[in-house]
Amino acid sequence: MPIMNDAWIRRMALDHGMIEPYEDRQVRDGVISYGVSSYGYDMRVAREFKIFTNVLSSIVDPKDFDPKSFVEFEGDYCIVPPNSFALARSVEYFRIPRDILTICVGKSTYARCGIITNVTPFEPEWEGFVTLEISNTTPLPAKIYANEGIAQVLFLQGNAPPDVSYRDKRGKYQAQTGITLPRL
Repeated sequence: MPIMNDAWIRRMALDHGMIEPYEDRQVRDGVISYGVSSYGYDMRVAREFKIFTNVLSSIVDPKDFDPKSFVEFEGDYCIVPPNSFALARSVEYFRIPRDILTICVGKSTYARCGIITNVTPFEPEWEGFVTLEISNTTPLPAKIYANEGIAQVLFLQGNAPPDVSYRDKRGKYQAQTGITLPRL
């Protein structure tokens, strides 16, 4: 399963709208880097956040998720409480080709601070803004900067397109536009 390079990412973004908006270079001056890199694309985190709170002593149940477990926040940065997490979304909207699967990994700048970004793979023909789970594993509050890099997307090409894509099976997170909570 080959990993796709910067030339392929650029062509797919510009000619097929795979990433919008698309940054054709690695932006780094004074920010946590984002944009195309040799074998990936560093996506940014948007200004909208849902910060986990235990004020109501809810139980986290993926089959019956209580939206009151989060406090909504919008700003240039978000403070994630100690040993907690926030949900956010990407600035970029992705349209994944039928023969591509992506894997996302957190940025090293955040990882070195104990901040872990979890993103599930983008399946073939999935599209939407990415819902990001940002965990603060430290005993201290952590600052997340909006409109800066948060995770790198790696594009893997299968040896043949799948029989059934995410679009074909009408996946429950297809074309999501905001921070999307768990769905059953």
